[in-house]
Amino acid sequence: MPSFDEVLKEAGEFGRFQKRVFFLLCQTGITFSFLFASVVFLGQAPSNYWCRIPGAAELSERCGWTLEEERNFTVLPLHLGNRSSRGECERLDIVWDASVSCASPLAHYGNHSVGNLPLTTCHDNWVYKQPHSSIVSEYNLVCGNAWMLDLSQAILNLGFLAGAFTLGYAADRYGRILVYLLSCLGVGICGIIAAFTPNFTVFLIFRFLQGVFGKGTWMTCYVIVTEIVGSDQRIVGIVIQIFFTLGIMILPGIAYLVPTWQGIQLAISLPNFLFLLYYWVVPESPRWLLTRKKGEKALKIMHNIAKHNGNYLSPHFSEITISNEEISNPSFLDLVRTPRMRRNTLILMYAWFTSALIYQGLVMRLGIVGGNLYLHFFISGAVELPAALLILVTIDRIGRRLPFGISNIVAGIACLITAFLPEDIPWLKTTVATLGRLGITMAFEIVYLVNTELYPTTLRNFGVSLCSSLCDLGGIIAPFLLFRLADIWLELPLIIFSILAVVCGLLVLLLPETKGISLPETVEDVEQLS
Repeated sequence: MPSFDEVLKEAGEFGRFQKRVFFLLCQTGITFSFLFASVVFLGQAPSNYWCRIPGAAELSERCGWTLEEERNFTVLPLHLGNRSSRGECERLDIVWDASVSCASPLAHYGNHSVGNLPLTTCHDNWVYKQPHSSIVSEYNLVCGNAWMLDLSQAILNLGFLAGAFTLGYAADRYGRILVYLLSCLGVGICGIIAAFTPNFTVFLIFRFLQGVFGKGTWMTCYVIVTEIVGSDQRIVGIVIQIFFTLGIMILPGIAYLVPTWQGIQLAISLPNFLFLLYYWVVPESPRWLLTRKKGEKALKIMHNIAKHNGNYLSPHFSEITISNEEISNPSFLDLVRTPRMRRNTLILMYAWFTSALIYQGLVMRLGIVGGNLYLHFFISGAVELPAALLILVTIDRIGRRLPFGISNIVAGIACLITAFLPEDIPWLKTTVATLGRLGITMAFEIVYLVNTELYPTTLRNFGVSLCSSLCDLGGIIAPFLLFRLADIWLELPLIIFSILAVVCGLLVLLLPETKGISLPETVEDVEQLS
């Protein structure tokens, strides 16, 4: 009986059918990037807010003050007596009652005593000029509560982590397309509910669930694309990364046009419902069907692929070789039971962790600047496009392993040089740091491809999901590592990044080269890779 790769070659390895499925699934990269980076715009810090003195709301209504007039009466006393408080996190420890004058509410304190009035920390009762512009103003994530905004992104990453384990396992057991469609439905529903949550706790719950389902859409679509094309066309996985970058570049446009965080949340969530239409145009992975002993269904799909590609399967393709590997529910032990599987798994887990940690760290380091947030975010996304283009140019000519290792090493060296460049030449520091981001972006995109190619079909979705879960762990640690170490020495995080990247670059050179090799079907196939 012919093997699956022989049948795929006869049906067309990247014909009209695969191109259509590939283009449709690539749209998932755009919506996933919306979810991944949305906190930048959902959590914009309000530009003008202050802590309201008790009784000020009633007094303002009685006196007919505008918000600006109330702010002047509330914040002005804090500037007297050379106090540095701006009225955002502190207020005067007083209460305004009916005896306070509308024309001069501070008059009865006297100009000389106002500066000596006691201050108290503000715990609630903030006033915002734009109360629904972001989740910060919606849920009072300011001053002592500012850390909760970081928590919302950490919760999203925890959702990614949970999705990697649960939905990665489900996709290997119940099918790729079923999990993909259910995940798209889950992201959409949870996104809509999150936009109308009554409090921050409920928002976090549905933020977490969005992370779970979002990871399901992203990882499963990636695996489907990889499994229905020939070995020479598997770099289509890199092109999916370009669509992720396009999403990064589109997001600031959406945020610029939509004035409220609820509107942004809906705009980035609703498109996921369109993916449910894929039920009629995207088939189950025939590779997966073979591993579940469903050869007839796999062959039917292959005939359909051949028909759409303008080809015809020979009569002797009446059966396809079915994997003899015993089917069982995948577990972590399956990934480390044999020597080469164990080596590959440990190196890939480290590569995922390092790529995510350095990538997010460099983004945050370059992004903490003043100016136009929308423009800066757009440019930061555009910087990633050359990375994908460089990969597409090199990966089929010189293979996966060498660009993978070199990109990590270049990122590490660039971080090290940036750390010791003098501050009086900021353009050079920015340029070298950007080179580091380019390198780590390349590494981040290559690890997706290599991870997919180094696991057998029976463990592929679970293996990719499990290894990429270290990416989520790196995303959780990155902001804490960056800001904690920067308090000691501003450039210290770059030193840590450089060490991690160079070590990663050397380790990935120990992985087998997968250029032009058929996807492994069994663990034995992986063990035979040189």
